[in-house]
Amino acid sequence: MDNEIATSAELAEAAALPRQHEVHVDPHAILPGELPLPLRDGDRAKSAARWAYERLVTYIKNFEEQLDSEHEVAMGFAGGEAGVLRIEGLGYFDPDIMTFYGSDSSGSRTQLVQHVNQLNVMLRALPKEKPAEPARRIGFRLVSDLEHKT
Repeated sequence: MDNEIATSAELAEAAALPRQHEVHVDPHAILPGELPLPLRDGDRAKSAARWAYERLVTYIKNFEEQLDSEHEVAMGFAGGEAGVLRIEGLGYFDPDIMTFYGSDSSGSRTQLVQHVNQLNVMLRALPKEKPAEPARRIGFRLVSDLEHKT
């Protein structure tokens, strides 16, 4: 415990900051969370959808950084029959909706609209759709978009 005195406003702000802790078997594992996520969006607090979106972007980018050139990121959705979605787009609709765009295993265009309270995804590595072309990466585009909007 430190002897630093904090105001009630400072304590409330510290309690609202996102926290993350992970432990991995591989001591060299790349951990998400290197993307700085500001506490406020301009003059208003962020919505649950925006917070979920920004944290999911961090996880997707981190996952992609660990893939070889033969695989692309996809998501499996728990608790439903949605199956696996090859990620081609990701968005949010304030205050509480996330949207996922892509294609399923048969190549059919797919969009999932999900409330942040139901958010439960599994990132998966799928072989590239077109082996002769470079793997498509969405993580860097998502991060770039966040950096230009904040």
